[in-house]
Amino acid sequence: MNLYHRKIERIKNMKGFVLARDFSYGALSFFCLALFLAAGWIVELAIYPVMPATALATVSTASLVAAVIIALFPLWATVMGLILLLWVGIVGGLSYYLYPMAALSTVGLLLSSSFQLVYHWDKVIVLRLGKFHTVRGPGLCFLIPLVDRIAEFIDMRIRATDFSAEKTLTKDTVPVHVDALAFWMIWDAKKAILEVEDYTEAVILSAQTALRDSIGKHPLTSLLSEREDLGREIQQALDAKTNPWGVTILSVEITDIIIPKELEDSLSKQAQAEREKESRIILGAAEVEIAKKFREASSQYASDPIALQLRSMNMVYEGIRQNNSMMLMPASILEKMDFGSVMGTAALQQIEELKHQRNLAEEKEEQE
Repeated sequence: MNLYHRKIERIKNMKGFVLARDFSYGALSFFCLALFLAAGWIVELAIYPVMPATALATVSTASLVAAVIIALFPLWATVMGLILLLWVGIVGGLSYYLYPMAALSTVGLLLSSSFQLVYHWDKVIVLRLGKFHTVRGPGLCFLIPLVDRIAEFIDMRIRATDFSAEKTLTKDTVPVHVDALAFWMIWDAKKAILEVEDYTEAVILSAQTALRDSIGKHPLTSLLSEREDLGREIQQALDAKTNPWGVTILSVEITDIIIPKELEDSLSKQAQAEREKESRIILGAAEVEIAKKFREASSQYASDPIALQLRSMNMVYEGIRQNNSMMLMPASILEKMDFGSVMGTAALQQIEELKHQRNLAEEKEEQE
């Protein structure tokens, strides 16, 4: 049995070294051992009232040191080795009259290792004599010493794991680097332990394989514009593979797509050309609409020359008013507009208005 699981360097979000254990030794275990040590003091003093307190304190200290070592290396082999050392020390170095204290310390070390506290989000796989026995849920559970062991504590919460595919060729042979994020959880703790050696490594390596496979099936433009579809495709393929292991893939999200710098420049130029093309198409469509409106207006002006003349004069007026400048026009246009008659009519109208104002002024003076 390996005490430590090796770290997989090519996988992110993995713990460095995880200690293999047969059980968990925590605060509840220390409390249980303290109760047995207190009972040992009471029984020992009841049987041998003259027993020195220093001898009892030595056995208690040795038991607590053994409990600390068990907490660091929670294996039944560790428990049995420390119990043997305790008895060798008592028989060889201390008085054999301490056997009641030693017996209760031995029972305390065994039973304190047997009481297990499982958190609300965990499930544990219990093996009995090396075979699968049961799955225990949250709460307090008891292990038969030396017979039962916990294969692993399984976290049933949703997990987020990132993975990537480096220098993978797309369908149009473009090398890309894609980073993705997978949300997954264990729905069957028994299958996750019994069907696959390391479910975390299996899930992430399968995700990397599915990501590379999907990249090879799509061109670059599809990868850049259809990330959700790509993530959904990877999620379905990955979920079909991991479901027999008791693992379900909830979703896969593409977080980043990195392409070569030279290709970025060419794609930028292509996008700029596409935008210019669209602007020209829109401008051409607008010109077509304007030409249609001009055709409709020309049919109206063809039957009404005066309206055409007024429109021409209005255009000249608007041009001069907006630009606040002089406008040069060919003489033929001015002749067609008949500016002389128009200006004469305007001048005559102004003269008539001046005469009318003068008559009003004279009438006012006569009345005064």
